[in-house]
Amino acid sequence: MNETTHSQPAVFDRGMPLRLAPHEHHVDDADRLADHCRTLRSEHPGTLLAADLFSGAGGMSLGLEDAGMRVVFGADFDADALETHAHHFGGMAVDWDLGDPINVDRVGEILRSVEIDVIAGGPPCQPFSKAGRSKMRHLVREGMREPHDQRRDLWRSYLEIIHTAQPRAVIMENVPDMALDREMFILRSIVQELEDSGYAVQERVVETSSYGVPQFRQRLILVALKNGSDFTWPEPTEERVTLSNAISDLPSVDPKAGWQVETTRTEYKPYSGPTTSFQREMRSGVSNLHRFRVYDHVTRKVRDDDLEAFEHLDTKTKYSELPENLKRYRDDIFDDKYKRLDGDDLSRTITAHIAKDGYWYIHPRENRTLTIREAARIQTFPDDFRFAGSPTSAFRQIGNAVPPFLGRAVGRTVIQALNDDSGAKAVPSAWTRSALSTWIESNLDEFDPWITSGSRWKVLVGETLFGGESDVVKRALWPIVADLDRPKQVLDANETIREICEWIDRADAADTLLAMANTLVEHGVDSTIPDAELQVLVADKLVSNGTAELSMVVQSDEEEPVIATAGALRVAGRFFQGNEGWLRNRNSDGRIAIARLIGNSEASRAAQLALIELGQRVCTPKAPDCAGCPLAMSCRRNFDDSARGRLQAQRIRQVGVSSP
Repeated sequence: MNETTHSQPAVFDRGMPLRLAPHEHHVDDADRLADHCRTLRSEHPGTLLAADLFSGAGGMSLGLEDAGMRVVFGADFDADALETHAHHFGGMAVDWDLGDPINVDRVGEILRSVEIDVIAGGPPCQPFSKAGRSKMRHLVREGMREPHDQRRDLWRSYLEIIHTAQPRAVIMENVPDMALDREMFILRSIVQELEDSGYAVQERVVETSSYGVPQFRQRLILVALKNGSDFTWPEPTEERVTLSNAISDLPSVDPKAGWQVETTRTEYKPYSGPTTSFQREMRSGVSNLHRFRVYDHVTRKVRDDDLEAFEHLDTKTKYSELPENLKRYRDDIFDDKYKRLDGDDLSRTITAHIAKDGYWYIHPRENRTLTIREAARIQTFPDDFRFAGSPTSAFRQIGNAVPPFLGRAVGRTVIQALNDDSGAKAVPSAWTRSALSTWIESNLDEFDPWITSGSRWKVLVGETLFGGESDVVKRALWPIVADLDRPKQVLDANETIREICEWIDRADAADTLLAMANTLVEHGVDSTIPDAELQVLVADKLVSNGTAELSMVVQSDEEEPVIATAGALRVAGRFFQGNEGWLRNRNSDGRIAIARLIGNSEASRAAQLALIELGQRVCTPKAPDCAGCPLAMSCRRNFDDSARGRLQAQRIRQVGVSSP
């Protein structure tokens, strides 16, 4: 284990901070970094050099190094996390604020000068205001980059560095929620800009337990490759690692001990040895000197009342079920305030919240919260990885980190993709969007007439009265109601509406439409139906979610939403994987796949409508008409990867579509 130092004794309520010396190959300026990179390339030919931006303690960095890369640059604004990174990885580690355009230019130029191969990172992605999204959307669509702005979001800085450095590959990770707002604005903008810069982009929400991480933890991963390869996601590991698999070898801890001011971060506990393959991997880097020692196996002192409360808990007990005298919080708000983890299952997600209290993470057998080392194990940091700062800071760094096992799995497949230019090439969103929008524009006469009306209200009228009817019925009866532009007009045409519905034996449809119109009139809605009123109709069961979503695609004053209808999901699943079974989660995998097909331009609304219509009319469940599908030339249902790549390249050359 590397030598460490700690501060002189003082009053530290949260434990003595641990100070870590820089890595032996640490450098502090661009010239020395260039020398370091030249040495690495000379001594390790073919090794990819990587930078980790917004690196934190270095979970992604450790994973990439375990995959075979060498991380030579790290950047973060957390002083303790940066000290941790500088201790474990050679090269530069800088505390530059990447919200500052000067630093963005600086980092981009440094990474370009050393010809960095891979840029990884997890930029914070704060939601945009509607006005901000409108401006950003315009810039993206016009092929412009945002001018330097101190206030810009950090994902913009990340893209700017990539644009300057032009690495061979980009890896971005984030929380799934970053992608899954209604319009998926940030993710689609990132993909659009990377594709415009010549990258083939793939993104997916992954469950980290699939790669040996012993916790429930989903992350959004984006991979962009300069060589245009169609990235193949890493295969899941064969066995799931449970919490006991991960930490059962660690010695017992006295719940009353707590932090020891002068010794907490430097003391160790006797260790008898690993018993599972995961534990052996966690110990593989520990030196012989420390073979029978485990460091950072400490946690907070447990209060007497909490100790009694913990004794009442099993893995199923809710906080609200504790005796009243043991509750320190309102149980209607904090129903899951205390959680005993199940050793035979995955751990609850380790987040930065563990730095504030450990009540969500009570040991499966002992009446205490998790230790620093246990939390690190659950995040797949090995036992020789130390964290600078106080115990609280160590917990925060661990909770914020990318699990190294996830970084390793992704890193290995990125290396494979960059080393093999002979594989299938990715299909750019520009091509799929163009194919879809062209198809729908040339087939408008065949679609339900209200689809082309440009009116939310007319979509609601058409789908309510004639949804599911034959084309003959739709085209014969729609002209009778086509001019009813407002809910009030429908109420005035009450008798006509009921008569039409009697002809097709749908009296219930008349009742539904009239109730819908009455609700909107009572709410003061005239011709334009706001999103909030549309949701009222859905809540009152007057409009289905599918019809509401379709109406939002047809007419929206904001960015077009990404709609995952059953038909659209079927098209996306068959196109990307040959079947729709892999789209297990409509709101994550499904909407991300659809967003990849429709892209982010003025043609995206038409492309979204095309997907919906394709799913209903062409790409049907049992008898798809592949000959009539505009995506058939590149669909994995029809071709293996090699044939698909050749045909796609031919189609792009013929059509000339390389950008929106």
